[in-house]
Amino acid sequence: MKLFPHAHATHPQWRMAVGLVLAQLRAQMALPGYAGAPTLALLYITDHYAGAAREILDTLSAELPEVTDWAGTVGVGVAANNVEYFDEPALAVMLCDLPADQYRVFSGVAPLGLGFEAHTALVHADAGTADVAELIAEMALRTATGYLFGGLASSRTTAVQFAAGGDGYIKGQGTAGGVFSGGLSGVAFGEGVHLVSRVTQGALPIGPVHTVTNVESHVLLKLDGEAALDVLERDLGITLDQPKGPGLQAAIDTVRATLVGLSEPGSDAVGRTGNFGSDVLVRHLIGLDPVRRGVAIAAQASEGMRLAFCQRNVQAARADLTRICAEIREELEPQEVTLEVAGALAASGAEAAPHPARRIAGAVYVSCAGRGGPHFGGPSAELQIVRRALGDVPLVGFFAGGEIARNHLYGYTGVLTVFTD
Repeated sequence: MKLFPHAHATHPQWRMAVGLVLAQLRAQMALPGYAGAPTLALLYITDHYAGAAREILDTLSAELPEVTDWAGTVGVGVAANNVEYFDEPALAVMLCDLPADQYRVFSGVAPLGLGFEAHTALVHADAGTADVAELIAEMALRTATGYLFGGLASSRTTAVQFAAGGDGYIKGQGTAGGVFSGGLSGVAFGEGVHLVSRVTQGALPIGPVHTVTNVESHVLLKLDGEAALDVLERDLGITLDQPKGPGLQAAIDTVRATLVGLSEPGSDAVGRTGNFGSDVLVRHLIGLDPVRRGVAIAAQASEGMRLAFCQRNVQAARADLTRICAEIREELEPQEVTLEVAGALAASGAEAAPHPARRIAGAVYVSCAGRGGPHFGGPSAELQIVRRALGDVPLVGFFAGGEIARNHLYGYTGVLTVFTD
């Protein structure tokens, strides 16, 4: 499989940015190592361009007539190989060279038909859609593997999604023109499209894992048989029952910086590294109940679930991102290679283009809007970690209002997915 052409650009005028992207794509499509006739495009724009979403899609599809299918969405930031654009006008595009019978673009007005068997799917969703988490779980059931990857559109203006097929329009979508708001859209992939995907967490447990033993809707009342608020105070090393003053304010600030990691009964919430496993869903604390000594969380919990209080941690996030990249490389690199191939891999280094033994044609990275360079220590720091670990692979993505992996809606995570041969 040849490399997927990919491009990114920033400019105050969207037409100039589109022109820069088109120049990069055409230059790569002329190179022997890149796909010369891709048909599926992934398009991500920052919310600065949301008002021109229709014009951007129309212009790109007119200039790239060989590309028949488009999917994507908007984010407060977009990602590309080794760079991220936050709070500035930008777009990123990747052209995927996949067999036409191995993928289908779908949307709310053009759902997947019975004639296509989906094994996995890239999903973009609108956070304002009612019961979006349930819709994601339902979509996962419509795939053979139950695995989705993607995220919620994030925008300070209009939360748009791109979903266009065939001659630029999906049959049945009427006058939508491939640009939508609300619901779910994306690309479903058949058995012939090989993907490797991992979830990286951005929070670190600050206490032991507890079992929920009494809960009313969103309010945790008992953890391990003890009042939930008492457990919270002990895990955080604070007390909220004190006079007003600096001590109480410091305790309140600690609570405000605390999250909860939830997982199903019997799951391994904390892995060998001390970080959360991929089964853990991180959610906010939304209130305290001093009368019942309860803790309210932004999730519907049930008795028997596993829970650990946690906080966002830069070092843990960096280490976990490096870990999932290493796992992907380990899975893709052959266990046995010739001496010539081994020498080439050793000589190439992490910054060089990936050797064919790694078999990565392209990658999609969806990260939380609360992560990115500012959280990792500098501009584009998060994507630089990915490049150092994976090599110089084609990559696009966006910074989401919630991340999708398997049948779950995550928060404060990154979802890295690579296309392999």
